[in-house]
Amino acid sequence: MPRLSHRSCFPLLILVMLCSVSCKKEKDDVTSLEDGKSTVIYDLAGDTGASMGDGVDGKEKRPFFPFVFRFSDKQQIWVKTTADSAAYLRTTDWDICFSGVYNSLVSCNGGGLIANPGYGGPGQSTGIVMIDKPYNEVTTAPSDEVFATQAYSGAGWDNGSGVGWYFYTLSNHIAVPIRNRTFVLKTATGKFAKLEIINVYQGNPPTVTDLHWPAPYFTFRYYVQENGSRDLSTQ
Repeated sequence: MPRLSHRSCFPLLILVMLCSVSCKKEKDDVTSLEDGKSTVIYDLAGDTGASMGDGVDGKEKRPFFPFVFRFSDKQQIWVKTTADSAAYLRTTDWDICFSGVYNSLVSCNGGGLIANPGYGGPGQSTGIVMIDKPYNEVTTAPSDEVFATQAYSGAGWDNGSGVGWYFYTLSNHIAVPIRNRTFVLKTATGKFAKLEIINVYQGNPPTVTDLHWPAPYFTFRYYVQENGSRDLSTQ
């Protein structure tokens, strides 16, 4: 059997090293959302049957049906009729609501918040506070004063106001999730939680250039502090 020279072995070694780095990076990308404490939701389907315009294959031009989501058991409940609204919205059976175009407006469950889906009900959320820090670096819930003065009922399109979880331009009609923006809120039963909305496109692609990429499919993660404290550390 012929022996390989040091010179001929070198390119092979580089190839092996590059493959190892590439495989490790791919593995890291897949597991980077998992921290052992947070709950990660991948590709939760919104109202994929609705469309903003005519002529979209398999879709109907109509408003998007909203749905609510419960943190404790990851339950998704659709709100399609007046009866659904009466049965689910003014309860503590959900923590966040996805409504509006492409279900992109994410609201908390606050019975005392005007224009909130849960207004008039027992939901104890006092709003959503937006923090421009990476999810892992948000370790403490803001004070009651911050919630009283800086919280919003929901988060959607950031049109330049600094409030929202995605950017959107009318030139290409593609939503771009805002990286390193974390949301802190109270659940329907008053526990502090943090939330990161990562994507609205199926498969959580790093970038989207295709207007017809399947949507809405939500990837997001959250952590609820069950002991009632403001400690939101997930490291």
